[in-house]
Amino acid sequence: MALRRILIANRGEIALRVIRACRDLGVESVQAHSTADANTLPVQLADSAIEIGEAQATESYLKGDRIIEAAKQVGADAIHPGYGFLSESAAFSDKCAAAGITFIGPKGSVIDLMGNKAAARAMAMKAGVPVTPGSKDPISGFNDAVKIAGEIGYPLLIKASAGGGGRGMRVVESEEKLKETLESASHEAASAFGNGEVYIEKYLSDVRHVEVQVFGDGKKTLQFGERDCSVQRRHQKLLEESPSPAVSPELREKMVTAACALGDAVGYEGAGTVEFIVDAATQTFYFIEMNTRIQVEHPVTEEVTRVDLVKRQILQAGGNAPELRQEDINPQGHSIECRINAEDPEKGFMPKPGKIETFVLPSGPGIRVDTHIYPGYQLPPYYDSLLAKVIATGSNREEALARMRRALGEMRVEGVPTTISFHQRLLNDPVFLEGRVHTRYIRDVMYSGHRMQQML
Repeated sequence: MALRRILIANRGEIALRVIRACRDLGVESVQAHSTADANTLPVQLADSAIEIGEAQATESYLKGDRIIEAAKQVGADAIHPGYGFLSESAAFSDKCAAAGITFIGPKGSVIDLMGNKAAARAMAMKAGVPVTPGSKDPISGFNDAVKIAGEIGYPLLIKASAGGGGRGMRVVESEEKLKETLESASHEAASAFGNGEVYIEKYLSDVRHVEVQVFGDGKKTLQFGERDCSVQRRHQKLLEESPSPAVSPELREKMVTAACALGDAVGYEGAGTVEFIVDAATQTFYFIEMNTRIQVEHPVTEEVTRVDLVKRQILQAGGNAPELRQEDINPQGHSIECRINAEDPEKGFMPKPGKIETFVLPSGPGIRVDTHIYPGYQLPPYYDSLLAKVIATGSNREEALARMRRALGEMRVEGVPTTISFHQRLLNDPVFLEGRVHTRYIRDVMYSGHRMQQML
C-alpha cells in the first residue's frame, strides 16, 4: 500500500531532501524538530511539523520513543530516518515495526548484523568478499591481541565493533604500544557506542576509500556504481566523486559483484552502501563495513545514474517501486560533491557556529546544491557543521572539475568560516587532479608540518 504521510526524523539538508521527494510523489511530509530547529527551512517547507524535544540530540532526534509517539500523533504511516541519529538503530527499526509504522530502511535484524563491524566482517568472509587480514571475532583480551598481531604483523589497526566515524579506531606501530592503545580504543568505543568490543585488522597505509551504492528488495541486490571518498580528515569525508579515478573497469566489476553478494547474503532491503579500502597500485580491495542507510554523498550517484534514490526508498517502503533491472542502471559522466562545512581549515577544521550573514549559491549547467541554509540563519552549536553540498556533474572528470571550480568561485558565505577555500586549493592540487590521493593525504601531505596537524 502506498505511503500517505511520512514523519521525517532528521534535520538539515537531508530532511529537506526527503521533503522534496515526498512532494514529487504526492506524499504528505511532517517534519519532526527540536526546539533549536523551529525556524529551519525543513520546518517551513514541510506540509506540517511537530516538536519532539530540546536542542540537544539526546533529548530530541535520538529519542526513539518520542519520535514514534509523534508519528502516531500526526497519523504518519512511515518514518524516514535520513542519515545519522537513529538511521542505523536496530532497536528503533524494531520499535517502528512493533508500532505498525513503516521504517524506511532495513529490518532491525539486518541493521544489527551489519552495524556490528566484527559480525559484518564475518558475514563478508562467508559471502566471499575480500577482507583485510585480522581477527575473525572481537578481541577477548590483551593476550588474544598479541597472538593476532603476531600472525598479521605491525602496523595494525584497532577498530570498534560498533559505531563509526573514526571513534574507537587506533593505529598501533609496535607491541610496546599495544596494551595501552587497546585499552584506550575500547574505552572510547564504550563511551561513544555503549559497546567496548574491538577487533584487529592489518593496517594498510596510503589506501583509497571506495564505496558501492546498493539497493535491495530482500531477494536481489542492485548496484549503482562506486564513489571515491578518499579525501578525508579525521576519518570524515570532505569530497566524493563517481566514478573513482583510481578504479579500473576490471576492479570495478569485482567490487560491485562483491557488494551485491554481501547484500544478497543478508537479504538486504532499501538503500545501503558497501565500503572498501583499495590499494590503487595493486588494484586490490578489502571490505570495511556496510552502512544501512542513505549516505550524505548519495547525490553524485543520483547524478551519474539519473535515479532518485530517496524517492525510490519511499516507493519501495510503500510496496510500489517500479521494477528496476541491473541492465537499466547505466552510469554516465562524472560527478563530484564538495561538503561545505562551517569549519576553519587553517585551525584543524575546527567547527564554528554563528549567524549566516551572506549566503549566495552557485548555479548554471551541471550544478546542484543541497542545503538548508539561508541568509540570517543562526547555525546552532548542537549538531554537525554541514552547510551545503555542492555537486558538479559533467560528461567527464575534467568538465566536472571545471564546473566545480566555477561553482566554488560563485559561492559566497559570510558570518562563519567555511571549507570553500580548502576545496579550491584541493581542486588545483596536482596529485588530486591526477587521481592519486589517499585517505591520509590531507593530513600527511597538504597539511604536513601544519601546527594543527594533530587535529587532522
